[in-house]
Amino acid sequence: MFDRRPPSPPGTIGEALSRQGISRRALLQYTGYLASILALPPMASRAMAEALAKSQRQSVIWLSFQECTGCTESLTRSFNPTLEDMIFNLISLDYHETLMAVSGAAAEEAMQAARAANKGKYVLVVDGSVSTALNGIYSTNAGKSNLATLKEVAADAAAVLSVGTCASFGGIPHANPNPTGAVAVAEIVKDKPVVNIPGCPPIPEAIAGTVAYFVTFGKLPALDHLNRPKAFFGDTIHDRCYRRPFYDQGKFAKSFDDEGARNGWCLYEVGCKGPVTHNACATLKWNGGVSFPIQSGHGCLGCSEPDFWDRGSFYKPLSSAVMGNRGILGGAALAGVVAGAASVARARKRRAAALAEQKALAEQNAQSAQSTPGETQT
Repeated sequence: MFDRRPPSPPGTIGEALSRQGISRRALLQYTGYLASILALPPMASRAMAEALAKSQRQSVIWLSFQECTGCTESLTRSFNPTLEDMIFNLISLDYHETLMAVSGAAAEEAMQAARAANKGKYVLVVDGSVSTALNGIYSTNAGKSNLATLKEVAADAAAVLSVGTCASFGGIPHANPNPTGAVAVAEIVKDKPVVNIPGCPPIPEAIAGTVAYFVTFGKLPALDHLNRPKAFFGDTIHDRCYRRPFYDQGKFAKSFDDEGARNGWCLYEVGCKGPVTHNACATLKWNGGVSFPIQSGHGCLGCSEPDFWDRGSFYKPLSSAVMGNRGILGGAALAGVVAGAASVARARKRRAAALAEQKALAEQNAQSAQSTPGETQT
């Protein structure tokens, strides 16, 4: 059928997709998926397709500081969009120490060239915390501290994405006793919008989806009080967990090898932090939607929340590890824990009442059987 729409302007994402033989229908299917994971209304997919087709590829500079490369590993496992789709169609990944082919002076020259060509327009992605002790000497690259590099490169960025819990909240390097003075990116960058995409590592679609939203609309998505995209961090793991019905029924695994664990009961009492952890693990899952930790039989560690490493044992319930410690939890999270504990108490009470009722009914039936008319009494 003849397409009456004008062709995409040269140099745009739409023009690049046309050269590769990617149809408008395929683009609509792709933006439909993006709209769904970003919690946008169904009709938004068409607007996203139109906007993407007219957009230029987004220049991205990715800096890695005090980290383990887990966030990059997670991104390479993105299924929608794939890493290849992102790099070749949506963005121009102009600097990434782990993924770029060149190294040394050539790599640094590539970053400076990208900065000059896209001043005020590029997106800066940072994974890893920032060392501040002794002027950042504990983590350096190309002869400069991460602290100095961040200040310099962030100055000309349009926005900053803190990818992973280390960049978002300090993460494991920030845990006690924090010898390097590790801090979150937002504690250094104060004059630019900073989006936190926490997780250890973060869900790849949360990274890719946030970048795709910015490329499509030229702005950042709606954020929560910790500057996390609401589309991915608006609900707790507990809110969407498939084991939630067992929680409401008061059915809890007491250990990882008991009957409750084998029956898939709630992991709250073996330390699951799902009730106070905001993330999309239970819905997007991992490896293309195959599974997530709770589905694999392990409780949530709470890795997308601030100071998760210092909240006590991963294998103690929230009531003993977190409750009542207002220095650890903010007001909303504390309220969630208290509400969660109250819900547990109510669920236990309901189950105990049901068991008591069943027991009383059984005793009544037994007595009735013993006193049936016509039986000989001795």
